[in-house]
Order: sequence, then C-alpha cells, then structure tokens
Amino acid sequence: MVDGMHAKDILIDGYGRIREEVHAVVDGLTAEHLNARPAPGANSVAWLLWHLTRVQDDHVADAFGLEQVWLAQGWEKRFGLGLRRDDTGYGHSPAQVARVRVDSAGLLAGYHDAVHEQTLSALHGLSAKDLERIVDERWDPPVSLGVRLVSVLSDDLQHVGQAAYLKGLLQSTAS
Repeated sequence: MVDGMHAKDILIDGYGRIREEVHAVVDGLTAEHLNARPAPGANSVAWLLWHLTRVQDDHVADAFGLEQVWLAQGWEKRFGLGLRRDDTGYGHSPAQVARVRVDSAGLLAGYHDAVHEQTLSALHGLSAKDLERIVDERWDPPVSLGVRLVSVLSDDLQHVGQAAYLKGLLQSTAS
C-alpha cells in the first residue's frame, strides 16, 4: 500500500485517465475528422476509440461475469456497423476498419462513458485477493484478473495516444 492507496484505487485512477483522454480526443472533431484515414489501410480516430472501448467492454465483462454494455445497452444497434455482435476490432482488415464510421463524437464518448461506468462499478468491489483470480487459462502462465486489467489499461492507453496523435495530424493538415 502506497500512501493508503490500494491496487484497485490505482486501477480506478488509470481507467479514469483513459476516459479523460477519450473525451479530449473527440472534443472538437467533426464526423469527417473522426472517420478520416490518413493512408489506405490506416486506422481512423473513430476506429481507434471504438476498438479500445470494445476491448475494455469485452474483457472487463468477461473477467467479472457481466454482460457487455455493447449488447446490454443497445450500443451495437446505435452504431449499426454491420459487424459480428462480438467483434472488438482485433485483427480487423482494412475493409473492416473502414466499416467503423460514426456520425458524431457523442456516440463514441457515450459508449465509452457507459463502459467506463461498468468498469468502475466492477473495480470498486475488488479486494486484493480478487486480483489473483485466474481469468484466462489459455496462456502460459494463466492470466490473473490483475494482469488482465493492467493489460487492457495498457492497450487502451496506447490506442487513445494513437488517436490523439491522429487528431493532431488531421487538424494540422486542415489549417
């Protein structure tokens, strides 16, 4: 314990930073910018933010035995992407990336906020012992809940950083 913080408090802070960065990225972006791909086969801001949120939604729901927000709250229908219901974007081809288009920043931010709320709710109930629970035996060594949560945190921070870079690139070429 560092200054009275528990591991769950550090995780809560980390996931809160993802949410802050998602909002910072979408702030001021038009649908055109959100969906722009700087080169053939490249990801768009919309795809990056949708993907990081889908991964968080999928992995946290699975680890805690919850239903994905994507399905439970109707986000799949609101996005209307025509992808498999369980699609998270992992391994997407350029053609699949192109299907992830949004009409507004609010759609991306709204879905992320809903997933963030479910993540926070799950994290608030954690004990230190819970973090040792094995959630995926397909790996060697098997993946604990703590490792899974840090893995998602890392992946999400990388993708939101990519989206922020792309936002800056798009805005600099628009001026």
